Amino acid sequence: MKANSQRVKGKNFRPLHGKPLFRWILDTLLSVEEIDEVIINTDARHVLAENGLVDGGRVTIRDRKPEICGDTVSMNLVLADDIAAVPATTYLMTHTTNPMLSAETIRNALARYRESVAAGEADSLFTVNHIQTRFYHGDASPVNHDPDNLIQTQDLEPWFEENSNLYIFSRDSFAATNARIGRKPLLHVMDKVEALDIDTPQDWALVEAVAGMRMREVTETEAA
Repeated sequence: MKANSQRVKGKNFRPLHGKPLFRWILDTLLSVEEIDEVIINTDARHVLAENGLVDGGRVTIRDRKPEICGDTVSMNLVLADDIAAVPATTYLMTHTTNPMLSAETIRNALARYRESVAAGEADSLFTVNHIQTRFYHGDASPVNHDPDNLIQTQDLEPWFEENSNLYIFSRDSFAATNARIGRKPLLHVMDKVEALDIDTPQDWALVEAVAGMRMREVTETEAA
């Protein structure tokens, strides 16, 4: 969790419907009983404290080393530092910028990961968006379809977009690739609205609208 961000300034701590953005995913993670400990790797311990969050309970805050700070540093280097310091059987990684990620999706992904690992079918898992649409190169030439044979988009070969919401892996799978995606990854399809990731001001506006809609739905359900 960085103190600064390039395109949406201070987004990790910016209020979203009454609470700082980081609390959305943190509260979700803490609601998942299968998660023993939440590690926050950050260069902003003081900002977290200003927002009422310090070490304690299931939350551990780790100060990000200066050599792995900055916008161009690979997240895999940050993960390697955490893995070296925090022994565990299973690691789950997500971002502050994924506030709509649900506890149900996390539980389902964990269950699929464990079943697939036990069966020898996978060594890691990451979430994706299922896409079936027509793509073009920059010169307007088709990528995945024939303009002279315009079939329905639902009949096109599905493509899968890494959505940066959730990664599950082990120490061994990370060591094999030096990355959060191992040699035999399992793709876990997510709802596209839930998979929203805040990277631009437009993303923030969209998440703000979706979060408001979800909160109204919960309020109406509780009142019914």
